[in-house]
Amino acid sequence: MAVAYTIGLDYGSNSVRAVLLDVRDGRQLGTSVWNYQHGQAGIILDESHPNLARQHPQDYLDGATATIHDVLKQAAKDSSFFTKQVIGIGIDTTGSTPLPINADGVALALLPEYSNNPDAMAWLWKDHTAHEEAQQLTEAAAKSRPQYLAKCGGRYSSEWFWAKILRCSRASPAVSAAAHTWVELADWVPAVLTGNTKPDAIKRGICAAGHKAFFNPGWGGYPDTEFLGALSPELARFREALPDRTYTVADAAGTLSDEWAQNLGLPAGITVAVGAFDAHLGAVGSGVTANTLVKIMGTSTCDIMISPMSQGMADVPGLCGIVPESVLPDYYGLEAGQSAVGDIFNWWSDVICPGGKDKASHTNLTQGAADLKPGESGLLGLDWHNGNRTVLVDQRLTGMMLGYTLYSTPAEVYRALLESTAFGARVILERFEEGGVPVKRVLNCGGIAARNPLVMQIYADVFNRPVAIANSLQTCAIGSAIAAAVAAGPEKGGYAKFEEAIPKIVGEPTHVFTPNAEAAAVYQQIFGLYRQLHDSFGIAGTRADLSNVMKDLMDLRDQVRSV
Repeated sequence: MAVAYTIGLDYGSNSVRAVLLDVRDGRQLGTSVWNYQHGQAGIILDESHPNLARQHPQDYLDGATATIHDVLKQAAKDSSFFTKQVIGIGIDTTGSTPLPINADGVALALLPEYSNNPDAMAWLWKDHTAHEEAQQLTEAAAKSRPQYLAKCGGRYSSEWFWAKILRCSRASPAVSAAAHTWVELADWVPAVLTGNTKPDAIKRGICAAGHKAFFNPGWGGYPDTEFLGALSPELARFREALPDRTYTVADAAGTLSDEWAQNLGLPAGITVAVGAFDAHLGAVGSGVTANTLVKIMGTSTCDIMISPMSQGMADVPGLCGIVPESVLPDYYGLEAGQSAVGDIFNWWSDVICPGGKDKASHTNLTQGAADLKPGESGLLGLDWHNGNRTVLVDQRLTGMMLGYTLYSTPAEVYRALLESTAFGARVILERFEEGGVPVKRVLNCGGIAARNPLVMQIYADVFNRPVAIANSLQTCAIGSAIAAAVAAGPEKGGYAKFEEAIPKIVGEPTHVFTPNAEAAAVYQQIFGLYRQLHDSFGIAGTRADLSNVMKDLMDLRDQVRSV
């Protein structure tokens, strides 16, 4: 292969990351992280509206500039690197994170009159202000368009595209009226870099549209105007501005514009790939294959699997989407996840635990938790501190801890929180298999997977199966860089297919956690109690007798401590 490099941009909840890699072997010549400057850790919050979470689009532009300049500076230290050898840029983002733009394609928050209006900014994935609208969309689809719900797990979420737009139309009519259309962040960044920001010129990705906006080729694209108009005339108006076609990450969104080429110090005309969500390209950057469950673990967790389209795919209740080619061409992309994982650990360490960040660091808590055996604390939690994304799809659920005594310690609670997320993850794993998608390999990636071996061992024990760890911390950015290499194609030094690129760039994972049989047996008992709580508090109509749960936890605690 000719010498060629690509850049992957990964827009997370608090920062943007970039990686510049050699497409021949995945060698990284530069990595960079830039923290968003607006709000609290990059997120605009409102104490009077605890479900609100927005971001200023200027941070996305500044972040791209800063990180790309940085990785190019690092790469320049390699005498074999030349900027002209960069053939493409790929982009992944959080989602659903839509933002309103006007008829000229300008993001409203970039206009002076809207620059300080949170409703005119990007509605971050974790914004749950639209929970009532999500319920209304669910009820409307159940009555007249059940096929819509069948492809997104049976319920529409407050995290998603149409719910947020409907909420804005009610909470901020002036912003809604000023918007010509709404664009997912994953589609907006490639549009900006290519200069294709006019609404009709934006290439929308199947990843965002299929998983979060009811898009499916089976019914002609996005939901029809009759369905949306019955909920709000504004939704019908926005639907009319949307295309009937979407694109995969193997497609080019366009080429880098002269303006952005000059700004970034890159050649004009290089390929910019169609964008996708961080988890989906994180799965690519981890080395996803059929029958592999990839868990992208961070503040929240997103679970991704793929299934060959040639084999067909049954609907699976509770999944966040079964979307053709949302991860890789020729495969269904299957998404699930947990709305909070790392956020739960941070909440306990930084907010609730005595001493806060100074005394209750993750390191200290992890050391204390590691000294405990499974079941020793007598505690059991529900991991719904930010709602339940899968399999219940209910953002109005909350977290819980059962089994407290006057002797419970911060480390015991911390371990129980770690375990609760593993139990929630096992529910998702089992739902995939119940839906006819065998999980033959579990592959974890992200900061938690790479940095906390205790969490990974707990997951292996709770799953009672091996858990492999991805080779890089930058899997999402690497996945984006791979997409850029495929979108550029072999004629520019890239690849014709992802199946060719992934083995050369990613390789096989070298670190695997294997389950401990004794721990797995204890967790099997505790998981049964977790399911009692999960179903009783999360599934309407469940009338389980819970009088045994506290006593069973105490009995198990006493057994473990007596050994």
